Amino acid sequence: MLVAFEGGSILRAFLLLLSFPFLWASGHHGELSMRVMVFITFCGLRTENMNLVARAVLPKFYLETLHLQAYEVLASTRRKVVLTGMPRVMVEGFLKEYLSVDEVVGAELQVVRGSYFTGLTSGRVLSQKQKVLKDLFGETKADLALVNPSNPHDHLFISHCKEAYVVSKEDPTKTTGSMNAVMPRSKYPRPLIFHDGRLALFPTPLATLALFLYLPMGIALVTIRIVLGLILPYNVAMFIGAFTGVRFRVDGLNPSTMNAKTSAGNGKGVLYVCTHRTLLDPVMLSAALQRSVPAVTYSLSPLSEMMSPIKAVRLTRDRERDAETMRRLLSEGDLAVCPEGTTCREPYLLRFSPLFAELADEIVPVAIDANVPMFYGTTASGHKWLDPVLFFMNPMPEYRLQFMERVPGEMTCSGGRRSGAEVANWIQRQLAEALGFECTALTRRDKYMMLAGNEGVVRERPERKSPK
Repeated sequence: MLVAFEGGSILRAFLLLLSFPFLWASGHHGELSMRVMVFITFCGLRTENMNLVARAVLPKFYLETLHLQAYEVLASTRRKVVLTGMPRVMVEGFLKEYLSVDEVVGAELQVVRGSYFTGLTSGRVLSQKQKVLKDLFGETKADLALVNPSNPHDHLFISHCKEAYVVSKEDPTKTTGSMNAVMPRSKYPRPLIFHDGRLALFPTPLATLALFLYLPMGIALVTIRIVLGLILPYNVAMFIGAFTGVRFRVDGLNPSTMNAKTSAGNGKGVLYVCTHRTLLDPVMLSAALQRSVPAVTYSLSPLSEMMSPIKAVRLTRDRERDAETMRRLLSEGDLAVCPEGTTCREPYLLRFSPLFAELADEIVPVAIDANVPMFYGTTASGHKWLDPVLFFMNPMPEYRLQFMERVPGEMTCSGGRRSGAEVANWIQRQLAEALGFECTALTRRDKYMMLAGNEGVVRERPERKSPK
């Protein structure tokens, strides 16, 4: 379902959902059922779309359902071979990168014209598994095997191993309940910081059915929330949002953090330094302050810019030009900035650019967090104009803003002997502590290279020359 929805389309995902009750009712399980689902999922799908999903989407869901005890057994071995009935392209990247698996044997998908899947598999998975076991081990036996009791083929391979462990969703110890079998985030083989895709829920058949049944109501909700949010005053728009299910919480707002006039007497406004969760961060900041606060951003789609209820100014990544732009905006009043330069969904903060610290005298850090139950309102490889639409399409999206006290003068560049990088790092640590997040040295470029295979730079459109 994840491959069909994220790599294909909503129509493909709907067809896959429709096939489930027929396969279940007809009693076709095992390899035949898998072949039908694979055909619906992959027929006509581009290989590059599958590679993107395998790299940026699937690892999150694999990690969130990874069996702790099974992983501990797997990690204790020297050489690891995985035999699966799933298409190899769906699991190989995760198994090798996160679990250090040496070899993966699964269903091989046929490709035409070098870039499209036919939806058909080559050969029988069972015979491929048996051949690999014979080639790898010959007459000797593997040290141990991890088998799935629901797979009818797994018992055939137990005879090839000295020991066999049956992986169950239940906790064998029965001491703290079955939830103990799921690996906690703190024990992930490697940190999960970046991931992409639109689905925030795990797409079980029932959850996916609920999603499609909710879509008409979701379209109506997002229309009401966005349209009324654009035309109504902030206080009324917040009331309408709360009435339709948007949960909005603001802490720490007081005269010291919300007053636009500074005591420095230097004619500069207050710079609100925000953590970056979605494109709506500056809009939510303005809603909390009950007044429009301009924001600077590195990339914004024309449609999002047109729909924005606040002034959004694009930065160019030219340090001198961006510094001059921010100085001008600060001289006109308050300004909001997200120094991470891009959003991060997980409880981590990316490296803060030090430019803001070198320009502002009055800095108010704002710890922002957002949670969604169904759709993510951010993307690295998809259409960015859909970000606010999908966020507000969630039944009960949540935004939390915590205004912190102004940065002491001695901790700023102008009031002390600190460099811009030192100030930026100090503010990053303060915000991470307030949110319970971890600081990283990763940047926007790191995120886009991992998720989209590019540096995340949006090229500006060339200006049209006026006719002579």
